[in-house]
Amino acid sequence: MNRAEHLAWCKQRALAYLDTDDDYVNAFNSMASDLQKHAETAGHAGVEIGLGLLMIGQLSTAHAMREFINGFN
Repeated sequence: MNRAEHLAWCKQRALAYLDTDDDYVNAFNSMASDLQKHAETAGHAGVEIGLGLLMIGQLSTAHAMREFINGFN
């Protein structure tokens, strides 16, 4: 699986948490965990940024988390 395919897979799995029950915390956790599973996405800076945003309440809705996840490149 190349980087783009892996990133799409990460997003799909994370967004599933938002689609089923607006679970923005587990959506973030899924994205962060799955990014670590590929050499080209491991250590992605977006995880650290997202954690900070989550802690200050900027990603505390399903809508905000969806936009954040979809913004990963």
